[in-house]
Amino acid sequence: MEVTFDPAKDAANIAKHGLSLADAAGFDLANALVVADDRYDYGEARFRAFGRVDGQARCLVFAVRSNEIRAISYRRAHEKEMRRHGL
Repeated sequence: MEVTFDPAKDAANIAKHGLSLADAAGFDLANALVVADDRYDYGEARFRAFGRVDGQARCLVFAVRSNEIRAISYRRAHEKEMRRHGL
């Protein structure tokens, strides 16, 4: 699936996490642990995916829209999160 994102959200993600949402295209969802993000009512189904990119722990928050991945947040995952999910 294609990864899309809002350019303004990308700028905010870079400022906050030091990673571009464009980098999420290299995130392997097929080998990631994906969990529903139901902490809040976002008005759409959101998911959190945990995996590794080049050995680095990453977390991708996304929604699926019209057969595309809409990246919402992309950041370094804490090792505690990775252990919690058995990764």
